[in-house]
Parts: sequence; structure tokens; C-alpha cells
Amino acid sequence: MVYVTNLTACPGGSPVTPELVISSYGRLFEIEELPHVQARPAGQARHHRKPDSIEAHLAIVFAALSVSRWIEARTGRSIRKFVRTARRYRTIQVQAGQHTLIAEDPLPADLRQALDHIRHPNDTH
Repeated sequence: MVYVTNLTACPGGSPVTPELVISSYGRLFEIEELPHVQARPAGQARHHRKPDSIEAHLAIVFAALSVSRWIEARTGRSIRKFVRTARRYRTIQVQAGQHTLIAEDPLPADLRQALDHIRHPNDTH
């Protein structure tokens, strides 16, 4: 398998290593498996035939990868487990004339804990 990147350095300035590129592609495949992310090879995407569209699509996929890694680092959970936990939370807003009514499920303890780790990563709760 061949891996290609146009990176010359990481955002922090560290060099791009073959291990980094290979692990990033591996993580990309994990992200693609999530039901809410549709990252397909460019040739299979109906709406992504132009280079600008392909690059924009890949930028979104890699942004999802970055956010997923950030959440994993902050919570100590896989992104799959975090999404599964967050899906259980429901809220709805209804506009009734001049009033907005809000109904929401209580925040599950494990989701509250994960969100606390995202907001305050150095705190030990």
C-alpha cells in the first residue's frame, strides 16, 4: 500500500514521519466507519469529481479525525463510545407564541463526566 501526504511539518512544527502518516490513515479508516461520516474514495463520490470538491471533502474528513482524536485525548474514551453515550441525551425546544419551551432528558452521569473532561482536562474529579 502507498500513502501520500502533502504535509511538510506537523502543526506543532515536528517533522512528518512515515509512522505518523500511516497511523493517520489508519485512524481515517476508523472515522469512515462511523455512521455519521461519509468519506469515500473520490472516484466513488458522485458529487466530488472536481479537485476543489475532493479537497474540501477530505478537509472535512480530516477535521472530523482531528476533533475525534481531541475528544479521545480529553475523555480517555474511544470516539465510538463517546458518540454512543452522547446519543442517549435528548433535548427539544418548542416555540409557543412568545415563549420557548425546553424539554430535556437529564444528562447521564457518564456523559457529564466526559464533558467535564473536555471542558477541564486537568481537573481530577
